[in-house]
Amino acid sequence: MADATYLAVMAMTGDTAPCGGSPGCIEVLGSGYARIAGLPVAVWGVFGYFAAFSFATFAGFGYRRARELFAWTVWVIFAMTLWLLFVQAFLLHAFCRYCLFSAACTFLLAGLVVARPRPPDSEEETPDPEEET
Repeated sequence: MADATYLAVMAMTGDTAPCGGSPGCIEVLGSGYARIAGLPVAVWGVFGYFAAFSFATFAGFGYRRARELFAWTVWVIFAMTLWLLFVQAFLLHAFCRYCLFSAACTFLLAGLVVARPRPPDSEEETPDPEEET
């Protein structure tokens, strides 16, 4: 989330992110693909990461719906990440270090969603008292 926040602030203030002499980074961040609906992609990333963090926190406290929303949010972020990696590799032929770091974090989140143990279904575990009579 810090990576996306940094890039969002840089884009919104008009500053150029220091890319360490990587011309590909500047090309990616300045391309037409770097904005969706007039907002920098990094701003959408901040919203996505914040939502994922919030849902994960609530899921940690046992809210089942938050657990489902966390998984859906991560899959949306993951799909967007795959699209942006495609754009960098095949359309722009340039890569951004910040974007690759964000992609690595997204792949980690997706791995956690896939590897997480499923909670037992409370409806299956609790017998219905009316059925026993």
